[in-house]
Formats: sequence, structure tokens, C-alpha cells
Amino acid sequence: MQGIVDNFNLANEWNILRLICGLFFIPHIYAKFYVPEALGFFVAAKFKPAALWMYVAGVIEIVLATGLIFGIATTYVAAVAAFHLGVAAVAVYRVTGKWLWNIGGYEYCLFWALCCAVVAMHG
Repeated sequence: MQGIVDNFNLANEWNILRLICGLFFIPHIYAKFYVPEALGFFVAAKFKPAALWMYVAGVIEIVLATGLIFGIATTYVAAVAAFHLGVAAVAVYRVTGKWLWNIGGYEYCLFWALCCAVVAMHG
């Protein structure tokens, strides 16, 4: 029981970063299952079949968010999250060709991929 309590110790800055990385997946998970426009992105990014890949990404993100939030297999989960977000960054670049997140660029995905990579390196 002490291990799970330690995973939520906010005096540990690594826990804060791990938790934020996990929690930031939640709005994206929601969007994949409840926001119709999300499918349009997967179509524009040329994922085929788009709906299947959107739901696969959503399920992957559920697993990643759970692992990061609860500190389960953190090194591996964070490494997969970094890769997953790297793929998302490439997809965003293919669709928009832009860098800045506020105009639809891949900066956001890349930033969180790097944060997850740091979490993976720390364990």
C-alpha cells in the first residue's frame, strides 16, 4: 500500500510530471470517443481505416494514461507514450505542416513526447 501512496506524493517533482503527462491524455481520450471532428483528423492524416486507428489510439491512450497516473510500469509506459506522441506529432505535421500548437501545429505533441521521454528516463 505504501508504494501506491508514494506514487501520489506531490513533494516528489517526478510524480508531478508523471501525473501531468498521464492526466493530459484524458481530454484526448474523450475526444476520440465523443467528438465527431476527431475522425476528420485521422482521415486527413491518411490513417486507413481512419475510424479503426482512431479507436486504437484511444485504447492505447487509456492504457498509457492509467499507467502514468497510477505509476504502473512507468519506464515502459512513458517510453511508449513518448513514441505514441511522436507518431501524433508526425501526423499533425503531415496534416498542417505547422509548428505552433495554437495554429494547429505539432509543437504540443512534441513537447509532451519529450516530457514522457524524461519520465521514462527517470523511471
